[in-house]
Amino acid sequence: MTSTWVEPSDTATALLLLGRGSDPATERGVECPGELPPPSDPDLVARAAVAKAKLGQRVFVLGHHYQRDEVIQFADVTGDSFKLAREAAARPDAEYIVFCGVHFMAESADILTTDAQQVVLPDLAAGCSMADMAALSQVEAAWEVLTDAGVAEMTVPVTYMNSSADIKGFVGRNGGVVCTSSNAKRALTWAFERGQRVLFLPDQHLGRNTAVLEMGFDLDDCVLYDPHKPGGGLTAQQLREAKMILWRGHCSVHGRFTLDSVNEVRMRVPGVNVLVHPECRHEVVTAADRVGSTEYIIKTIEAAPAGSAWAIGTELNLVRRLALAHPDKEIMFLDRAVCYCSTMNRIDLPHLVWALEELVAGRVPNQIAVDPSTARHARTALDQMLALP
Repeated sequence: MTSTWVEPSDTATALLLLGRGSDPATERGVECPGELPPPSDPDLVARAAVAKAKLGQRVFVLGHHYQRDEVIQFADVTGDSFKLAREAAARPDAEYIVFCGVHFMAESADILTTDAQQVVLPDLAAGCSMADMAALSQVEAAWEVLTDAGVAEMTVPVTYMNSSADIKGFVGRNGGVVCTSSNAKRALTWAFERGQRVLFLPDQHLGRNTAVLEMGFDLDDCVLYDPHKPGGGLTAQQLREAKMILWRGHCSVHGRFTLDSVNEVRMRVPGVNVLVHPECRHEVVTAADRVGSTEYIIKTIEAAPAGSAWAIGTELNLVRRLALAHPDKEIMFLDRAVCYCSTMNRIDLPHLVWALEELVAGRVPNQIAVDPSTARHARTALDQMLALP
């Protein structure tokens, strides 16, 4: 059986994210000396190849799975955020790490690499909406709320990799650990061996899904802390009775998938396998056939039998790449609407070419440098994750 990838229907937002539209009211992104090469420049691919060849072993380009194909083709390694940060740390001879991802990923790479290496993010506007939902001042205020309720001492903070260096540093200072979507259960098990409850940052869905579906907790064991409400919108009694204090944060891509999306695709494609990321809502995850990290999704599709049908609930660039790589399987996006990660898509070929050519010229653009104190505490939390049994 051979299937043909069909793009979800175009929307104004999708065209904008793909560079085929403009919105003068939005932020422009990084200001570059001079102008970026136009995205229609037919020489962009050649220019990127020439600049990368000139830099040789001095540069190491990392590409997250959610990046566009035009960028991924120049990546020395592709992977999820933590895999890429570790790959950067394993290349101590590379002077420059060009991270084609988002801001928190580049921060993690800077924390794990040597002081002699410089991490570059081609567009500083490539952030992460989830990471931005937990600011250090908000988390410190929440910790005071927990302290006033008499529960902070027996609460272990756990933060998802998709968080800022400031939040990782906070967790490191307070005896916590970083987790990924693939080791969240191990991180929570570690935390509950050291405390009575967990403050889980910043993705409520990963925290809830792991606690309930993998660790046997009840939904009632989880409470939602809203940093925009006094006391997080919770009483001291609710905090004392909770096992999981979930931060009110989510992924703007995975949060778009709904139970209706699952039901609709099952009606439309009999026998379809629904495969989703654990950042999806609880009702979506419970209705899916399989749930797992980005790497799990890739491996599942690679191992799937020819002729099988898969509706995948994760970022569209990855789903499309999987569909094109496996034409013997029917692979589709879980929702009918386009669902790109808008900030990931800020890293495009013009920005990558500009960054590489700046390095060739001896200038280091958009360097991501975490301050030493924050980096030290964040490294503690990251090292604790690496030491998980």
